[in-house]
Amino acid sequence: MMAECTNLQFVSPFAFEAMQKVDVVRLASLSDPELRLLLPCLVRMALCAPADQSQSWAQDKKLILRLLSGVEAVNSIVALLSVDFHALEQDANKEQQLRHKFGGSSGESILVSQLQHGLTLEFEHSDSPRRLRLVLSELLAIMNKVSESNGEFFFKSSELFESPVYLEEAADVLCILQAELPSLLPIVDVAEALLHVRNGSWFLCLLVANVPDSFNEVCRGLIKNGERQDEESLGGRRRTDALRFLCKMNPSQALKVRGMVVEECHLPGLGVALTLDHTKNEASEDGVSDLVCFVSGLLLGTNARVRTWFGTFIRNGQQKKRETSSSVLWQMRRQLLLELMGILPTVRSTRIVEEADVEMEPNVSVYSGLKEEHVVKASALLRLYCALMGIAGLKPTDEEAEQLLQLMTSRPPATPAGVRFVSLSFCMLLAFSTLVSTPEQEQLMVMWLSWMIKEEAYFESTSGVSASFGEMLLLVAMYFHSNQLSAIIDLVCSTLGMKIVIKPSSLSRMKTIFTQEIFTEQVVTAHAVRVPVTSSLSANIAGFLPIHCIYQLLRSRSFTKHKVSIKDWIYRQLCETSIPLHPQLLPLIDVYINSVLTPASKSNPEATNQPITEQEILSVFKGLVGTDSNRITQHGAQCHSITAQLLVLYYILSYEEALLANTKTLAAMQRKPKSYSSSLMDQIPIKFLIRQAQGLQQELGGLHSALLRLLATNYPHLCIVDDWICEEEITGTDALLRRMLLTNTAKNHSPKQLQEAFSVLQVSHTQVMQILEHLTLVSASELIPYAEVLTSNMNQLLNSGVPRRILQTVNKLWMVLNTVMPRRLWVMTVNALQPSMKLVRQQKYTQNDLMIDPLIVLRCDQRVHRCPPLMDITLHMLNGYLLASKAYLSSHLKETAEQDIRPAPNNTLGLVVQADAPEVTREELKNALLAAQDSAAVQILLEICLPTEEEKTKGIIQSATNNKGIEEGEDNLLCNLREVQCLICCLLHQMYIADPNIAKLVHFQGYPCELLPLTVAGIPSMHICLDFIPELIAQPELEKQVFAIQLLSYLCIQYALPKSLSVARLAINVMGTMLTVLTQTKRYAFFMPTLPSLVSFCQAFPPLYEDIMSLLIQIGQVCASDVATQTRDIDPIITRLQQLKEKRSGWSGICKDLAYKNGARDIGSMDPDVQLCQCIESTIIEIINMSVSGV
Repeated sequence: MMAECTNLQFVSPFAFEAMQKVDVVRLASLSDPELRLLLPCLVRMALCAPADQSQSWAQDKKLILRLLSGVEAVNSIVALLSVDFHALEQDANKEQQLRHKFGGSSGESILVSQLQHGLTLEFEHSDSPRRLRLVLSELLAIMNKVSESNGEFFFKSSELFESPVYLEEAADVLCILQAELPSLLPIVDVAEALLHVRNGSWFLCLLVANVPDSFNEVCRGLIKNGERQDEESLGGRRRTDALRFLCKMNPSQALKVRGMVVEECHLPGLGVALTLDHTKNEASEDGVSDLVCFVSGLLLGTNARVRTWFGTFIRNGQQKKRETSSSVLWQMRRQLLLELMGILPTVRSTRIVEEADVEMEPNVSVYSGLKEEHVVKASALLRLYCALMGIAGLKPTDEEAEQLLQLMTSRPPATPAGVRFVSLSFCMLLAFSTLVSTPEQEQLMVMWLSWMIKEEAYFESTSGVSASFGEMLLLVAMYFHSNQLSAIIDLVCSTLGMKIVIKPSSLSRMKTIFTQEIFTEQVVTAHAVRVPVTSSLSANIAGFLPIHCIYQLLRSRSFTKHKVSIKDWIYRQLCETSIPLHPQLLPLIDVYINSVLTPASKSNPEATNQPITEQEILSVFKGLVGTDSNRITQHGAQCHSITAQLLVLYYILSYEEALLANTKTLAAMQRKPKSYSSSLMDQIPIKFLIRQAQGLQQELGGLHSALLRLLATNYPHLCIVDDWICEEEITGTDALLRRMLLTNTAKNHSPKQLQEAFSVLQVSHTQVMQILEHLTLVSASELIPYAEVLTSNMNQLLNSGVPRRILQTVNKLWMVLNTVMPRRLWVMTVNALQPSMKLVRQQKYTQNDLMIDPLIVLRCDQRVHRCPPLMDITLHMLNGYLLASKAYLSSHLKETAEQDIRPAPNNTLGLVVQADAPEVTREELKNALLAAQDSAAVQILLEICLPTEEEKTKGIIQSATNNKGIEEGEDNLLCNLREVQCLICCLLHQMYIADPNIAKLVHFQGYPCELLPLTVAGIPSMHICLDFIPELIAQPELEKQVFAIQLLSYLCIQYALPKSLSVARLAINVMGTMLTVLTQTKRYAFFMPTLPSLVSFCQAFPPLYEDIMSLLIQIGQVCASDVATQTRDIDPIITRLQQLKEKRSGWSGICKDLAYKNGARDIGSMDPDVQLCQCIESTIIEIINMSVSGV
């Protein structure tokens, strides 16, 4: 299309901009040929009534009229505008309907009668109305054919649009028709039709120039209807050429049109062509060209659809053997190659020379340096060629390959951009080894790699970039030695920033060069240890560092293979860390631990690395305990960063976990690596460090979550939910507000002053209260020095007369300290709360003692059991030590796992005993011990809930003196015993939820029935007892059956559920069965405590009334038959029971009278059956009273 329009004059950008802005001055400066192309719009502008009635437009209109007055062609356009366009549109619509009716076949035309001559002669001899009809008829025919072609391109030969003599007149008619009949001739449809005729681009540009506001609409329509690959078809090429002409006419919108191309994923050749045009117009010497940026954005962007679309364009373009001058792909490659050659320090060939370009001298030295201003552009070009070859499948020509290798092996200046360029070049050599095809090129590459190794230290020191290409070389060498080709591919893709397909077989030659000529494995290992650690290593330091190399060497076990110690390097690197945490640190620690514990091979079990010593570990935490976190980093070089401390903590916890997990494997290999001592773990403030890490979660990456996982597994007592909730309250907004209230006087308190205040506590409470209140305003870390004074004086708080406010404040301070130093705090508290008996020597317990026997916590002073604030602390410690004991026994079981594979003592043949049997036995023993421990703790806590004899006596006296029921209830609820009971119920609820088997075990053991109302109402999880009550009722012991029924009665009241109803039915049936099998003595012992439970069953489930009444009558009849020979007074009782069952209504008034009479008559009776009968009568009366009152 461009060839067919070469002799035609197009609208210039200057003229188009003048039409867009209606700049009359600019229009007046146009030449006559330029002005001729714009006459249709200008004539309509001058003749039609304007919407703008301003004075300025009136003056501009006069200038336009003056401008048009000297142009002869204006008369013919005025004649065209004088036609009746309404009648013309009606005739056109009729013709359209006629064509649709006959399927587009040629027939009579309403617009144009039968032509006598050719279309060109008719147009020449016709007047203006007929000219309009001729062009309209021809245009509608083409438009109809386009709509019926279903996207298939066709070329329509039309004399009217091809004759050079009448092109301008035809263009005038076309513009007037579209302007006057916009509904019949939408401009986008007209533009689509013009693509199918000769000179269509010229007509389209004139049409848009006369309607400049339609530029974007026309371009978007043409692109939207275009082909996905424009260079594959004639229609696509004509559409591309037409849009290029439009953009040349309006260059300011060219990049916007390019954006439409990318958005629609159509016409990729147009996008490249527009970019090439823009690059030539906006040529830049040093900066990255628009062509490089555009193509890189398409291939390296995040839109996979765009990437696939443009990649297909590149692949298809290489398959077409078309003329190079007309191929957009060839033009793009030529431009890129010229840009590449323009920045090369030297050029080895002159096969491609641009016109009017300076001559390039061949075979010049290839070792000159790359200019600093060209480094960024060179890096961008390398990435672009990587994307073209790796993603789009571009196959470079010999000249392109030669120039690329020339650029890759050039030597940039020692700047950060130079380091980046060398890294990209190196990875490109690995990714596209086919670029090196001759021995000379291979020798050039080897010399360049040797230069990299030699200059690496200089580059790092000069450029100021810690991550240099030397580490990448070392890392690639290690990957080659361990044959981890996939890791090299990942490394290359990561450096280049793109995912490309690299065949492992293509790396074979590079592997030989690296492993045999540059880096042998022993050289790599020895060199790696001597590499200095990265100072202040953090995630801010990008690129490949020594840590990557050490990590890979540890994975391949090179250090142990060549007996090179790496422990000191790793320790120094862990100490030289800062936030944000580098992502390679945690994998480094994990693989180091594996190399310490697991030998490289079974044949050499001693081939392991050395672990970090305890002295080195303690030096990291030196000065941490007992100091404020803000002062930790202010003691000089001896104190390490919080990152180093957290990493060493992670190392210790991971080491211990891995040691336990591999115990069996190590025992089979007769190896037992040393475990870190418990005293070391006690000296590390684990909870304090975790709290510090919690505030740095974003900077620490996955370290905080990894530490939490290790804590939950190995130190569950440090992961209690209540502690986390308490910590949230301590570190929240309220804490900041409280800290603002802290005065200088409060800050000046010391532990010595607090001890002096405690020494006079019995005389004066004011001083202690004042200091404790001030301490509630300080932070947890500042409170650590006061911990010993607080705990050692807790026994004084048990004396009578100590205000409750002091107790509550001590409890609050203890909970704050618990967030930073729980383990040490617990030991001090347990020792401080021991019974103060002068005859018994107090024992100082250790952390280990308390983990082995958590019940030591409950062997405290009995006064603690009635001091709610201190009892809260005791229960907190008990819960923690129960969890710690479970973890301790589990780890002990794993530590002694080697006993399972030792030969049995009586096995004289030395055969190995099957490992399954002892494993199961030891696991069961551990579970049995833990169950006994937990149940013992629960039983002791339940016993504490029982009132003492003194409390019972006091309660009787109070109830006798109180006249009002409300006051009595308040006195009972506000006592210390009730508060302690609530605290214990909360702990039991947590224990039952954590392990329902504890609840089952405790209830199978049983406890005083006086506690049943408390436990059922106070422990929300008691509903789980409904699951095992049937099993408890089925026990042979009478006491367990009675306890089960009594428990069920309270559960039915608390949880009136369908499940409770079914279990209650079961209990009633069991009671009926027991009636038939029990002797008189056992019958009395069974039914006397269980009959009151039937009232609760009826209260919870009225449908059980009939069954319960029948049971009571049966029990009464059995009892009556046993005493029938002794007395005749039982018969009236049975008769009365029958009447009560049959006639409930009306008895509410006399029930109390009957109960009074029977009680007065038989209260002294000692006969068990008689007492049972009286109990039955009382039970029935109580059921009736309950049911009647309910009605």
